[in-house]
Amino acid sequence: MDKKIEEIINVISKIRPYIQRDGGDVEFSRFEDGIVYVKMLGACVGCLAIDDTIKFGLEAMLQDEIDGIKEVVVVEE
Repeated sequence: MDKKIEEIINVISKIRPYIQRDGGDVEFSRFEDGIVYVKMLGACVGCLAIDDTIKFGLEAMLQDEIDGIKEVVVVEE
């Protein structure tokens, strides 16, 4: 499951290039109990729009592609 999630985030995601264009990035951290944990990097750290980007972008896409994804949560490590 981890490999499929990473592939979607790193290769298939149409959202990641927009995040990178604005000086940020998203990195897969782990998957537990239906929750995908990601780490935000660069300009995304502290950005007020990140919640919408995650919920309406990355989370929606992952839920469309993989059964069993409940939500995407941003972690600070």
